[in-house]
Parts: sequence; C-alpha cells; structure tokens
Amino acid sequence: MNDEFGEFSERLSKSKSKKKKGMTLEKTVEMGEYNPQYLSTFPERITYSKIIRWQYIRRALKNRRQFLLLNWAETNNVLDFRLKPDMKLVLDNINKQIEFINKEEKRFRLEYLT
Repeated sequence: MNDEFGEFSERLSKSKSKKKKGMTLEKTVEMGEYNPQYLSTFPERITYSKIIRWQYIRRALKNRRQFLLLNWAETNNVLDFRLKPDMKLVLDNINKQIEFINKEEKRFRLEYLT
C-alpha cells in the first residue's frame, strides 16, 4: 500500500520492526501499575535511585487516578441513571478505589521521601 509518494509501506515496515514486544517499564507505568513489587521485575528499575523510583510510582498513581475519574464520569453520565440501580454500586466501587489510591500515595510518599 503506497501513499501519494510511494513511501507508505516502506515507512510502515520500518516502524513495525522498531517496536518491542511485551511490556516495558514505561508502558506499565502509563497504564497505571504502581505496585513496587511488580515494577521491580523490570531490570532497569533496580538501578534507579529512590527518588526516580518514587517518580515512576507517582506517575503511575496519577495515571490510575485519571483512569478511575474517567470511568466515574462515564458511569455517572449513563442515560436514565435512576433506572439502573446497579450503576450506583459501580460508582461506589470506583470511589473506594480512588480513596485507596489516595491512601497508597500517602503511604508511598512517606516511604520514599523520608
């Protein structure tokens, strides 16, 4: 498949060959995984200082919180919310997870910054 300059397929094949398979530390953090035990399975993380490890955890917590808030907003905007009482349970569970994330952030802040 070519674009107007006849280069599309060439660029596409080059970009595919550069992609790494599997999860990387960056991908994992972007997806909101903040558990230090899981993150320590990536060999490059072991060489990082405590402050840099904290920054990765902090960014993962931020991403997880953003994901949860987005889910909360999408769930809250369901049409005829009053006719779907099970959605209240979903919102309550999302709120519990947000509270848990806030507690985890405080715990990690104490652990990594003291």
